[in-house]
Amino acid sequence: MNKEDFFIKQFKDSKIIGDDGAVIGKWVYSMDAFCQDVHFKLDWMSLKQIAKKAMLVNISDAIVMNSTPKYALLSVSIPKKFTKKDLKKLSSGFKSVAKQFDIQIIGGDTIASDKLDISITIISKTKKPIYRTGTNIDDIVCYTGELGSVKKDLNRLFDGKQIDKNSKFITPNLKAEFFYNIAPYINSAMDISDGLFFELERLSKANKIGFEFFKKIKKDIGCSGEEYEILFTYSKKNESKIKKIAKKHNINLNICAKVTKGKYRCQCKKHHF
Repeated sequence: MNKEDFFIKQFKDSKIIGDDGAVIGKWVYSMDAFCQDVHFKLDWMSLKQIAKKAMLVNISDAIVMNSTPKYALLSVSIPKKFTKKDLKKLSSGFKSVAKQFDIQIIGGDTIASDKLDISITIISKTKKPIYRTGTNIDDIVCYTGELGSVKKDLNRLFDGKQIDKNSKFITPNLKAEFFYNIAPYINSAMDISDGLFFELERLSKANKIGFEFFKKIKKDIGCSGEEYEILFTYSKKNESKIKKIAKKHNINLNICAKVTKGKYRCQCKKHHF
């Protein structure tokens, strides 16, 4: 068991922990950290881009819980060397995404530090949450978009090379309206933050299931993290409805497996801790 899973297990008494967000009544609470030299380097992205991505990766969790983000709390450790101009650039990124998703930033905390670390709590509203659990035997497994480009771009950054300004590593492409439209027809969902194979393992553990893959998925696709595409399962009878909605929103669907009895374990190199 890796340190992340071990630490989370210390709070196993909570029946709420274990999904992309915590559902309490009609509200969903989700939080992610976004830290310098862990998730990004300052010379890879502008301060505005860093703030925007920090918001987007948190909003992604809310979306796949079938909830609408309403409020945000920001916690930011600010490097002592940052100027007021730097802080304006950083705040403009937070405000830009908040405006895009009609989110109200209602508070938070700041501390002085040697590095830029960001933690955001998104408070969302839901009528019918969708969980990682809920997957059934014989469900179809599907994910959106194209995977693999983020891993390639990350390797380029580590090699000191530039990447396209439209890279998903810089600005994740969230598919909120598509997801809200398919929500009535799916059984479980999660975003692909740590890579498809990692998320399939989480789905397997949450539901005690395995998968029968329709074709082999290459490792550079399955192990590419920070894609922020959507992984979901559905009953075969709803496939035509989901395809129709995907066509309406111009979303590429990858129908990759069927749910079976058994278990699935990811073979990618662990990148947490």
